[in-house]
Amino acid sequence: MTIAQDFLAACRAELASLKPGNVHTFSDGHRMDVAMFEASAVAATPAITAKGASIGDRIEGAVAASMAAVACNTNLGIILLCSPLAKAAERKEGLLRVNLADILAELTIEDARAAYRAIALAHPAGLGTVATSDVGTEPAITLRAAMALAKNHDRIANAYVTDYADVFDFALHALATARISAAPPERAVTTLHMCLLAQFPDTHIARKFGAQQADEVQNEAYRLEQHYLPAVTDEGFTELLAFDVDLKNRGLNPGTTADFVVATLFAEKLLTPNRAVKRVKLG
Repeated sequence: MTIAQDFLAACRAELASLKPGNVHTFSDGHRMDVAMFEASAVAATPAITAKGASIGDRIEGAVAASMAAVACNTNLGIILLCSPLAKAAERKEGLLRVNLADILAELTIEDARAAYRAIALAHPAGLGTVATSDVGTEPAITLRAAMALAKNHDRIANAYVTDYADVFDFALHALATARISAAPPERAVTTLHMCLLAQFPDTHIARKFGAQQADEVQNEAYRLEQHYLPAVTDEGFTELLAFDVDLKNRGLNPGTTADFVVATLFAEKLLTPNRAVKRVKLG
């Protein structure tokens, strides 16, 4: 498969799986539906996977294409996380994680300027300012330096300065473990989503409703672990559907968690077949 096909497959696999609080094939939510996410994924793919393009150009092009397709922000976080992964996958030599670290270290001021324009265009909910480099100003620092300013309150920004530790040190292992016993296979993605939600407070919720609310949702996800570990049973699926309804009734959208689900699925597809992902005990 090509990098573009891998990206689209990751987006579609995420949409096909129950992810409490987010949009998926079992339930729309937050005035959005699966068709909007599908259309924005298709629209964003050429820019995200444009061979040789800079990270900033990928981000700006993908956001512009997505906004033109669906007229709302469905995938800014996905674009921010997957653009560096796509560029890393272009490098035929070396491991994906090593190439990704090199690319993140090479980010420029021009990348920051393009990303700021893209973020302003998407206008994500709850976006605040970060020191002197908020997205309404012309950045004078690199994109990675800008992300460092936001790392303590934005999980995607944190990924840029930790070389995607959340993906490589936790999420890929959780997914590999879940795949052992998940049936049907989409339920492994549900387990991944719930493991991420229980492990990290969702920063999209935190931006909109505050850190305490994000912590409460994290604790709720942890208390439900019997319904998704080691795998989602039929009974567990019913319980998680109820959690999905509850989150949506409260207007709580763990969007950052969903972004990491896509990035993890994309990374899984990009990893070479002979690169083993160790299994870890969940829960």
